[in-house]
Amino acid sequence: MSYQKRTALALAAALAGPVVLMAAPAAHADVVDVNYKCETPIGPKAAVSPIDIKAVKSGSAYKLTMSFQKGVSSSPVALGAGAMSPSAVIKVGGPDKGTVAVSGPANTAEIPANSPIKISDLSGTYTPKASGKVTFTASILTIKALGTTTTCTPGNSPGPSLALDVTGTGASAPESLPRTGPLDSAVALGTLGGTVLLSGAAGVLWLTRRGARAHG
Repeated sequence: MSYQKRTALALAAALAGPVVLMAAPAAHADVVDVNYKCETPIGPKAAVSPIDIKAVKSGSAYKLTMSFQKGVSSSPVALGAGAMSPSAVIKVGGPDKGTVAVSGPANTAEIPANSPIKISDLSGTYTPKASGKVTFTASILTIKALGTTTTCTPGNSPGPSLALDVTGTGASAPESLPRTGPLDSAVALGTLGGTVLLSGAAGVLWLTRRGARAHG
């Protein structure tokens, strides 16, 4: 093989390396069985539904979609179209903590009496505040129908349905801070005001000596 061909192959291999790294998956999703314990107007009920959570990036935020693959709870009377409104909470874990509220449209078709209530896809917006691998886990489900409210709580401590690598909007970029020159030093000092106050007399002495050297 000629020197030119070997060089071309080596260059192609070097260029291909970063592409493989960039193509690595940034999310991992699982369909998780959630054993909902529901407090209904006619007493407690229980149902297991596999839950799927997906995320689609939109600017600096993500649209989360929570899907129920089986119905939960039931009604002793038929629920006409538009009579039932669902909402839920997704628990956020990992480096970012909190919850995301998700909701969905009312039922478009009648739900027969004493049959599992099929929940439509619920969606909401998540904006990361911290960076790292964040998890999303199904939490409380709320069903409102005919003037009543049913609250369903996971009773089996389900695992996350989604793990996602995110970059928080609150992350600062230290390299962007000023570094050189008298004005830059003053601005940098402003960003570290708390540190200077804590240093007390030692900090004042350091600033005085630094000023003397600058005028020497």
